[in-house]
Amino acid sequence: MKHFNTVHFSNLQSRFKANLINSCSGYRSSNLLATCNEKGESNLAIFNSIVHIGSNPPMLGFVLRPLTVRRDTYENFKATGYFTVNQVSKNNFKQAHQTAAKYDKGVSEFAKTGLSEEYLDDFKAPYVKESTIKIGCSYENEYEIKENGCILIIGKIEHLYLPEELIHKDGWVQLDKADTVTNIGLDGYALPKILDRLSYAKPDQETSSVLDGL
Repeated sequence: MKHFNTVHFSNLQSRFKANLINSCSGYRSSNLLATCNEKGESNLAIFNSIVHIGSNPPMLGFVLRPLTVRRDTYENFKATGYFTVNQVSKNNFKQAHQTAAKYDKGVSEFAKTGLSEEYLDDFKAPYVKESTIKIGCSYENEYEIKENGCILIIGKIEHLYLPEELIHKDGWVQLDKADTVTNIGLDGYALPKILDRLSYAKPDQETSSVLDGL
């Protein structure tokens, strides 16, 4: 087994270290964040740091790298107060990956990748029409991560769109039926296959499958 410690980390080539640390912690979510500025110009960017924050009220979070360079996504939702989160699937992951390219300011990644803007229920940010699961969020707060200068953004979930057949009777969403992909590091994409869904864990009680029992 290969072993790395803090001494090794300090001596590793930067790209190797970035790939190693980005991928070793496990699969990550793969989503497209869509925004528009006050002129109505749209922006689309892939993020793999989106996480659940809470369900009451419904909130999610994601990490932005330091604001030492232009961050169109950040500038847009700070100006308008809104952004959307659109899950990446096996049908559009290559287009989603291309949104990471550094296009000039004012150039829409929608146009460059062939993905389609979709506006729903008068929300002030576009959704990705090709995404099966779409979430509309308002900007709530941000917290600086002092150790590296990144920013944790908190968004309030105001709208959720997804096919009804993905939702089990207790509200659980079966993402594999949507062909939702995950990220391995920054550039690897995988299609998960569900193994099972287990009953609530209780002391000294054997768990059982509940995947087909809802």
